[in-house]
Amino acid sequence: MERIAELTILSTNDKEPVDLPRTSVDELAEGKKRLYIESYGCQMNFSDSEIVAAVMRNAGFATTSSAEDADLIFLNTCAIRDNAEQKVRHRLKQLNTYKKKKPELLVGMLGCMAERLKTQLLEEEQIVDIVAGPDAYRDIPKLVDEAETGQKAVNVFLSREETYADIAPVRLNSNGITALISIMRGCDNMCSFCVVPFTRGRERSRDADSIVREAEQLVADGYKEVTLLGQNVDSYKWRSADEEDVTFAALLARVARISPDLRVRFSTSHPKDITDEVLYTIAQYDNICNYIHLPAQSGNSRILELMNRTYNREWYLQKIDRIRAILGEDCGITHDMISGFCSETEEEHQDTLSLMRYARYDYGYMFAYSERPGTLAAKKYKDDVPEAVKKRRLAEIIDLQLQLSLERNKRHIGQIHRVLAEGPSKRSDADLSGRNDQNKVVVFPKGTYQKGDYVNVLITECSSATLIGTIVSH
Repeated sequence: MERIAELTILSTNDKEPVDLPRTSVDELAEGKKRLYIESYGCQMNFSDSEIVAAVMRNAGFATTSSAEDADLIFLNTCAIRDNAEQKVRHRLKQLNTYKKKKPELLVGMLGCMAERLKTQLLEEEQIVDIVAGPDAYRDIPKLVDEAETGQKAVNVFLSREETYADIAPVRLNSNGITALISIMRGCDNMCSFCVVPFTRGRERSRDADSIVREAEQLVADGYKEVTLLGQNVDSYKWRSADEEDVTFAALLARVARISPDLRVRFSTSHPKDITDEVLYTIAQYDNICNYIHLPAQSGNSRILELMNRTYNREWYLQKIDRIRAILGEDCGITHDMISGFCSETEEEHQDTLSLMRYARYDYGYMFAYSERPGTLAAKKYKDDVPEAVKKRRLAEIIDLQLQLSLERNKRHIGQIHRVLAEGPSKRSDADLSGRNDQNKVVVFPKGTYQKGDYVNVLITECSSATLIGTIVSH
């Protein structure tokens, strides 16, 4: 499911800011053409845009934060839900204004929507000059050259090898403190509701040595936190030249050992693959965050089978038990949940609510089922749950999660948390905002601290989404 840099509860009020795209930043552009990138959807897309920016920098472009000033505009798209695609189509209509003023402006579609629709996009959206899938980013300069001659340019070839391991990403929208590192690409889990295997191709793991080098460079550049990214990080596996097999647990340990001041996060885990070895590795290193995103999607075994999740309710609950046993009750656990999947009954919906109560999630991503063309579910099952029922069930899931989130946050009142300050709070420059070990937002008075500092904060109050505290000296 799609994600953003900071996990949050998707209530009605939350959806609008979450769906806002990330945009490129201003670089010195003297003598260079200007590139504007808008990124939608998950963290993998944001990471990919940093790769695209690096490729285009080598081709003589500099990024800009203004679409109006650009010579080349890329929309890095998401195809996980229909409304994600509709947002992009609406954005193309807005960009057409710039194209009318500047006919030489080139517009390209990148990512999952580009891969799903391919040349159909060129027929339906006349403004689009370039279509490039997630494995074609090295080829973009050639596609731009082709488009500059007046031709439409397309590359949607899916690779079994491409990991972009040798490309140093240009950090876009960077706070200079936290960064994303892609450790693998693609997905071999054919969940029936999901389009990702068709838009991002087969699963392949990146060279572990290149991952460690990228993390080491980030530390040298002053970064304090990295998030290791993959559609299913627990299935990461790489064999070195001397025949050493590196598992995800081993990779986590290697990155954690780079520096005790480097916090390490990861996303996303699949319940069928996360192992006790990974959990014990988290417990062993203080700088690996005590937080796991573990998508459930449903709390009912029949629905999970229809979703092809390859585990049942009991298996999932056992994973929750292992996390609590090894990492403790305060370990942050978050989820993805879908309401109204094909043929879901009211009793099966209640199973989802009871699973949430058992797991005591800290927060999560909750969606009404949206049928995606080409998926196994679209081919095999009827989307037969009425929209009104989907929305009512989703509202019940969200309401329950708000209660659970508040209960979980209240546990932290009176505790001292080590928080990495990421910048001013949204409401006041007199306060700083950062995240704790469990990936929760903490707001506290600025005092003498600044962005990038680790701060000990005594939690004094909370809402369902935020912890609030005061600085303590020890």
